[in-house]
Amino acid sequence: MKSNSGSLFSKLSFLLLRSSVSLRVAAIVVLLTGMTVSVRPAQAAPAGSGAHVFLVRGVLNIFSLGLDQIAVRLQQQGITATVSNHMLWASIADEAAAEYKSGRVKTVILVGHSSGATCLPDIVARLDRQGVPVKLAIGLDSVFRTSLAGRVGHYINFYVANGPGTRVQQAKDFHGKLENVDVERVPGISHLTIDKNQLMQQKVIAAIDAAVRSGPVQVPAHGESRQPVAHETTREPGAKRASVAD
Repeated sequence: MKSNSGSLFSKLSFLLLRSSVSLRVAAIVVLLTGMTVSVRPAQAAPAGSGAHVFLVRGVLNIFSLGLDQIAVRLQQQGITATVSNHMLWASIADEAAAEYKSGRVKTVILVGHSSGATCLPDIVARLDRQGVPVKLAIGLDSVFRTSLAGRVGHYINFYVANGPGTRVQQAKDFHGKLENVDVERVPGISHLTIDKNQLMQQKVIAAIDAAVRSGPVQVPAHGESRQPVAHETTREPGAKRASVAD
């Protein structure tokens, strides 16, 4: 006859095993359904920054995990970062708008990879309709031709010209600065590695740091006549900028 302690041990082992399996299943469900993963700062954000970086993954939520690495590095700097799947782009925009209007966030920053980069102009446009400017948006190899409208302090589209990535075009009602940057010469770069490439991650984080340090966005409000500013493709590293505007 088995002892009570042996029976109790067996029950506990079964419960622990079932709990472990459940946690693994839950993790897989979260990954595949594209639920938002918040990466909150371990310490308070820099005083007065009020920045929130929204990072947007691409298809299947498994090919853009370099964005999670960027989010962790931002977390270590005390900057709030949230990682979501591109299918939630409308919810991302609405969350950013709510935070901005409440005063909790003064600086909205967007970063996307692949399809996550393709939907950035949609997020910008939705925010613009709600009266919310975007300080900085960074696309990493957008996979479809996209047109940019609305208000963005600085929009940087890094793309691999010899791959599936494309340039971003500006619409007539775009206000801000648009820059298309061809990074095909960066060692080891491709559509699937652009978000994980250490040099590209450094460029993204440096641009975010500069945007956070410079404070809230300063772009024209609706009705102002300031013309959009755009730059022709820059090759990285070391190539000269072309003289023809987008």
